Amino acid sequence: MHLLIPAAGVGKRMGADGNKLLLPLLEHSIMGWTLKTAAAASSVEWIGIICQAIDEPAFQAMVTELGITKPIVFIRGGDTRQDSVNNGLQALPAKAQQVLIHDGARCLATPALFDRCTAAFADCQGFIAAVPVKDTIKQVNSSGIITATPDRSQLWAAQTPQGFDVALLKDAHTKGQSHGWTVTDDAALFEKCGLAVHIVEGEETNLKVTTPVDLAIAEFILRQRL
Repeated sequence: MHLLIPAAGVGKRMGADGNKLLLPLLEHSIMGWTLKTAAAASSVEWIGIICQAIDEPAFQAMVTELGITKPIVFIRGGDTRQDSVNNGLQALPAKAQQVLIHDGARCLATPALFDRCTAAFADCQGFIAAVPVKDTIKQVNSSGIITATPDRSQLWAAQTPQGFDVALLKDAHTKGQSHGWTVTDDAALFEKCGLAVHIVEGEETNLKVTTPVDLAIAEFILRQRL
């Protein structure tokens, strides 16, 4: 399986001076844990790290330190996540027919989740890892007034990895550019193109490290695992 890891952001909500994925988290960085897990997944055979030029040396050193032997390619990131993933798709080997996309900030995903997502391609051409929503969700307007309470039984919190047929996702990105669609994940492009996106059971601990509180929670979870 070919895996793309978008890692070209800055992480303003973390308040970091630079790429938040380089922040220390116990004996590794945030990105270090992500790479370690991805490399440990038996189904992952190729990894593309999508990053900015300024961060590439740090990521290269990280790969060396971790002793990862699987092929790793560095791909230049774009101005947005959407642009970065599109760059990653263009850099995939010609033989790649399916791809997993996993946020570098989701450093707590397990190898089993990557392998479970890879197996999902047997039944569908597009999917996301996700978990059922536990809280009651309120839809609120710009005035701060609740306008709706969606049925919680039909709500899932999206995670990554997300997996797609490469040709279909490339076409979705092309259509997104031509129509000016701005999305926060690749599943939304699939949806806008009328393509089915399935659910693969995610992991409750597969949080996205976005704020200092998330970093503290991630450290706690890792200490429990170790």
